[in-house]
Amino acid sequence: MFKKNLALLLVLMLVVTAFAGCGGTTPAEEPATEPAAEAPAETPAEAPVADVVQELVWNIGADSKTIDPGLNGSVDGGHIINNTFEGLMREIDGKLTPAMAESYTMSEDGLTYTFTIREDAKWSDGQPVTAYDFEYEWTRVADPVTASEYAWIYDEAGLESWKALDDRTFEVKLVAPAPYFLGLTAFYTFFPARQDMVEAGGNDGAWAFNPDTAVSNGPFHLETYTAGDKLTLVPNEHYWRRDEVKLERITGLMIVDAATALTGYESGQIQIIDEMPNAEIPRLLAEDPTFMILPQDGTYYYSFNTKVKPLDDIRVRKALSLSIDRQAIVDTVTKGGQVPAHSMIPGNHLDANGDVFNQVTGNFGIAYDSSKVEEAQALLAEAGYPNGEGFPTLEVMYNTNEGHKNIAEAVQEMWKQNLNIDVTLTNQEWAVFQDTRKQFNFQICRAGWIGDYSDPMTYLGMFLPGAVFNYPQWNNEEYGQLLEASKTAAGQERFDILYKADKLLEEAFVNMPIYYYTNPVMVSDHVGGWESTTRSTWYFGRVEMK
Repeated sequence: MFKKNLALLLVLMLVVTAFAGCGGTTPAEEPATEPAAEAPAETPAEAPVADVVQELVWNIGADSKTIDPGLNGSVDGGHIINNTFEGLMREIDGKLTPAMAESYTMSEDGLTYTFTIREDAKWSDGQPVTAYDFEYEWTRVADPVTASEYAWIYDEAGLESWKALDDRTFEVKLVAPAPYFLGLTAFYTFFPARQDMVEAGGNDGAWAFNPDTAVSNGPFHLETYTAGDKLTLVPNEHYWRRDEVKLERITGLMIVDAATALTGYESGQIQIIDEMPNAEIPRLLAEDPTFMILPQDGTYYYSFNTKVKPLDDIRVRKALSLSIDRQAIVDTVTKGGQVPAHSMIPGNHLDANGDVFNQVTGNFGIAYDSSKVEEAQALLAEAGYPNGEGFPTLEVMYNTNEGHKNIAEAVQEMWKQNLNIDVTLTNQEWAVFQDTRKQFNFQICRAGWIGDYSDPMTYLGMFLPGAVFNYPQWNNEEYGQLLEASKTAAGQERFDILYKADKLLEEAFVNMPIYYYTNPVMVSDHVGGWESTTRSTWYFGRVEMK
């Protein structure tokens, strides 16, 4: 079944190949109009064409909890940061290219990277970007006092040290060679920040929402921000690629309701959306050529809080996971070409031999059929709840969103039908929900993860003890030892260690993977030069309105 699903995803990826990356996308040709009546001789044959207003209106969705590069841990904030800040490298047209660093060298042992900051790298207030800005921000993120949700990624990447040798030279040393490290320098947690602005505006991230202190080094900078409503971005006049930036303004709306956003798009008031009602997807796929389904490296899943009863019992967790029909969810609920998930790691990741990581691991027995339901029922009975008798009512918590609600209702019905257990559903606004999960104030919560880089570690590293995103509060000593050992291993030996770690994680059933993401988007024909990176992050630095 999985090979069939993988084949389906590959076919889907081929279908959307013309759109993935999209830096070179050309808008559909405008339809011809009726010729005008012949003009009098004294009138020019062709009237001058009015200039196109270079403003992009884009629906961000939820109001971001933060747009501070060092504190952000969400996709919505990442979209904004990717357009206002820039790291040592940037992904353009699917390839890593020099950005703030005009060049770099790597030592023969792969442990030391030396980056040279370009001379024309400047902040939006005209001050030069220096290696010390990177040293400051990386150190700030790693400092426990800052309480960054992403501080763990510095350890996961095996960073031993980083320091500015002078204004233009930044040196990074690794514990062991990491083939994905360079890609991380294009990720927002590794972007620079100005110490004077952070200290003036608030280390808690408040500085990034205040246009007076939100000095940035990317193609745009923050002009206005209204909580829960919208923000506006304008060009950074000092950006080293300023000649590529055609937009005069980006208006980012914070419309949570997908139906409202779709109405705005179809009426021409919004030019880009990346969420639409699931029920509308079949119509859009059939009728609207601006609707596209892009591939995405990510997993949608539920986490079980292993510290509360009865979810502390692996038999209960496994029963819950075995008894849902993932294929039915993607076919009848999400409808966006998603692939049922059989593990936490999607099929985008290859090992050193070139084999698909999650094909080698297998499906851990969660492919749905009648025998799996029977196994789930037997497990629940073994745990003391035959036919669901005496099983307490569970609560599934999700952030306010029609799509999340529909999935939760489907899971609720499957658990009732297959296990005879009752589940209540609770939703919270996005910012509140993020804190609820971090505080482990839930029984079952929805979650989703988009890979930060192309390696299984971007998923496995989340479930170490104390990790911010370890929502299940799972603690397995052997798992931690394996991930630590992987940092100093290389080649296939490293992946063999990761396979063992993944087996421990999946067979603990602390998470319930539901599907592997795709990225349904709608982009108006009037928008040219847009790009959705391989991490599914918007980049508007080369957009031009047609």
